[in-house]
Amino acid sequence: MDYGPNPFVTNIDWDTIQNNYYRSALWTAENLQVMLMRLPTGLKADLELHDTDHYIYIVEGQGIIETGDDKDNLDFRVRVSDGYAFVIPANVWHRFYNIGSIPIKFYIIYGPAQWPHGTIVETLETEQNDI
Repeated sequence: MDYGPNPFVTNIDWDTIQNNYYRSALWTAENLQVMLMRLPTGLKADLELHDTDHYIYIVEGQGIIETGDDKDNLDFRVRVSDGYAFVIPANVWHRFYNIGSIPIKFYIIYGPAQWPHGTIVETLETEQNDI
């Protein structure tokens, strides 16, 4: 359920762990969005480029983030796990994948909002088919 743009207080770690969708909007307004994410074991999210800055926080699991100015040269690669945060500036290519034995659960804060209010995508495959 998307609670934006109303004032909202929550335990974001609990919300993130409870999320079983690939992508689920928790709070959306014009200038900010909080998206809960779940990436199953062994899956790699698509290579992406957004015109928004975003902050990503890992609540549970292990993954690798790759970024770069050129989609054919992702020259920044870091292993992340519970408690790690990273920021991806607008217009930087990036991809994220799960290297652990459990689904990786994280949330993303976009500024401004990247997805429509109320966005829910059940699986990565569903999102890929909608593009």
